[in-house]
Amino acid sequence: MVQELKSNKEKIAVIGAGPAGCMAAYHLQNNFSVTLFDFSSPLRTLLPTGGGRCNLAYAEYDFRELAKNYPRGEKFLYSIFSRFSTADTIDFFEKIGIKTYVQDDLRIFPVSNSAKEVREAFLNNLKNSEFKKEKVLRINPKENAFEVVTDCSSYNFDKIIIAIGGHSSYNLIKYLGHTIEEPRPALVGLKTKENFKELAGISFKNITAKFNNKILSGDLLFTHEGISGPLTYKISSIIAKEKFPYKISFDFYGDIDLQELLNANPHKNIKNLLSEFIPKSFASFILKKLSINEDEKSHKIDGKIRDKIIELLNNFEVNIISTAKDGEVVTCGGVSLYEVNPKTLESKIVPGVYFCGEVLDIDGFCGGFNLQNCWSTAQTVCL
Repeated sequence: MVQELKSNKEKIAVIGAGPAGCMAAYHLQNNFSVTLFDFSSPLRTLLPTGGGRCNLAYAEYDFRELAKNYPRGEKFLYSIFSRFSTADTIDFFEKIGIKTYVQDDLRIFPVSNSAKEVREAFLNNLKNSEFKKEKVLRINPKENAFEVVTDCSSYNFDKIIIAIGGHSSYNLIKYLGHTIEEPRPALVGLKTKENFKELAGISFKNITAKFNNKILSGDLLFTHEGISGPLTYKISSIIAKEKFPYKISFDFYGDIDLQELLNANPHKNIKNLLSEFIPKSFASFILKKLSINEDEKSHKIDGKIRDKIIELLNNFEVNIISTAKDGEVVTCGGVSLYEVNPKTLESKIVPGVYFCGEVLDIDGFCGGFNLQNCWSTAQTVCL
C-alpha cells in the first residue's frame, strides 16, 4: 500500500544520504517536507575522506580555475561553482559549527581533523529531515507526482532528488530512461606489466610523467602490483576511459649532471653515486636492468654506459595493464550530462527528477574536489 507522508509542504524524496544527498536535504528541509532514503548509515562515505580527517574542499576561489580539476564535467560546473563556491562551502561548515583551516597544499580540513565530528555536526543540523533506512527499488512517474517503491513500502512525492553516488546500481535511473556513461575506476593505483615487487614502498617526490601527449608532475609510490601515489591517481583519473594496456614514461633524472658527479667522485662506486639523487634500492634496480656492476667505480663508467643510465632514468617506461583492485576513491561515469539541465540539475527526460553529486558523470582529482562537487551540485538543485 502506498503511504502518504502527511504534510502541507511539497514533498521531496532524496535518494541517497551521502554528502550530496544530505547537503540537498539541509537546504530544503525548512521549506519542504524532505525524506532521505538510504539502506545504510547516513554520511558513512564521509568518514574515510582525507584519511579520516575529511578533506572538505580545495582553496581555489576562481570557479573556472577550480573546474580545471575535473577531467569530466569541467565546463558543466562553471555555472554551478559560480553560484556555490569554495568560499560558500567554508561558510556553510562554519554555520554548522565546523571551523576549517587550509594546508600548505591548499587542501581544506576541519580544525579537529575529524571526519566523525563533521558527520555528527552535519546530522545534528538535519533535524527537520526524515530518514528512512530502506532500499529504493524503483521510481514510478505519475501525473505531477512520483511513486517511490522501496524494499519495505511505497510512498508518493512531488519531486525526486537522486544522489546515490558513483558506486551504486544505476538501474533505477536507467528505468527512468537516462543514459549512463560506463562507470570506470578513477583516482586509483595502477597495475604494471613489469614486476616492481622489489621496489614496493619506494617513493619519489615531484617527478615528471608523460602520457598521451600530456605532462604532469607529482609524487609517485611503487607497490607490489605496480604504481600508486598522488601522481598515479591523477593520471588514472585523466585517462580513466583509456583502453589497456597503455604506457607512462617517468623522468627520475631531472636536472642532474651525471658526468659532473662522475668526474667529482672517481673512486665512488656507481650505486652509491646514483644514490645521491635516487633511493639506493632503485639505483640497484636500474643498474641490474642495464647489466651494470653496481660496485663499478665511477671513473670506469664511460660515455656509452653513462648515456644508458641517463636514458633509462630520463625515460623510465611502465606498461599499465589494469587498475589496482583496492584503493579506488571515485568512479568516472554516471548520468550523462547531456540529459541534465546545468542550471537546475533537473532531468531533461523526466521533469521533477534532479541529480547531484557523484551520480553525475563528473569526477575530480584528489584534494577535496569530489566533495566540492557534492556540496555545489546539491545546493544547485535547491535554488
